[in-house]
Amino acid sequence: MIVPIVFLVICIVGSFFTGLPGGFLVNEMIVRLSRNLILVLSLLLPVITGLGLNFAITLGAMAGQIALIIITNFTIGGTNGLLLSLLLSTPFAIIFGFIVGKILNKATGKEMITSMVLGFFANGIYQLVFLLMAGTVFPIRNESLLLPSGVGIKNTVDLAGIKYSLDHLIPFDKIDLPFFQWLSEYPVCTFLFTLLIFILMGYFLKTKLGQDMRAVGQNVEVAAVSGINVEKTRVISVVISTVLAAWGQIIFLQNIGTMNTYGSHVQVGLFAVASLLVGGATVEKASWKEALIGTFLFHFLFVISPLAGQNLFGNAQIGEYFRVFIAYGVIGLALVLHAWEKDKAKITISDI
Repeated sequence: MIVPIVFLVICIVGSFFTGLPGGFLVNEMIVRLSRNLILVLSLLLPVITGLGLNFAITLGAMAGQIALIIITNFTIGGTNGLLLSLLLSTPFAIIFGFIVGKILNKATGKEMITSMVLGFFANGIYQLVFLLMAGTVFPIRNESLLLPSGVGIKNTVDLAGIKYSLDHLIPFDKIDLPFFQWLSEYPVCTFLFTLLIFILMGYFLKTKLGQDMRAVGQNVEVAAVSGINVEKTRVISVVISTVLAAWGQIIFLQNIGTMNTYGSHVQVGLFAVASLLVGGATVEKASWKEALIGTFLFHFLFVISPLAGQNLFGNAQIGEYFRVFIAYGVIGLALVLHAWEKDKAKITISDI
């Protein structure tokens, strides 16, 4: 619990130097929690199954962005566009997750670094497809998506057609009552969807497959002797993780309203992993509580860092450097501690 406590102290102290009103900070955190929680939640099953921190959720984010490009190409917006994007992203995410799971089964003991490398590799293929093949191999009917040369998707895609389509799914603003007018300012439907995912995740972990995942995460050899198909269970865990990441990226981008075609997915794995670790999770243990606490603390730091840096040092960029340092530093520390604990366990076993 030391990590979330330290971050909480940093956030409280930093908030005093921002000069921002408490109401603004609360509103900002409600929005950030609603659009980031599912991305962080997508990391839980791989950790529970013993695969560690799945940096390859980047591929899930790519699946979500592929679906968004498709619906934008056919100019399908509103709730229909959102639902279609969730539907279209799912088969892509399943395929990507299956491939990642199979590869991670071949890299037992090195899953985290392998998943990170897979994210970089997949990003190269993604850029090849949308920079060189879009408009040539793959016809694009919506010319506003293309670069001036007519080949390749633009760096920024306007998602105005589905912006807030989930956040404001229920038109509270049209109900002439003070309470509903107040609700209309917040992404209530997004929170309800996230809550549904949390509930379904809790129920899933109580099923036989969910218990199998826990057993595999606790001891692979014992799980195999018990008749559990370890490799299949690990693959399913990664597939579900990738699908949730695809949905999470769509929900994130519908709130933002624009998509950086070649950059929106790049930091997804890093920031989601950092959020989970900040909440007190480890490489081998994580739950929804750490996901919720970590997402709040990590993104609260994101809100206050630039302004706190400006007020303290006269340079907002210092705050930017600090939060990037925190993101990489907390991941590096977690990996070092994980390696140290494994070495310590090996020494203890050899002494016996």
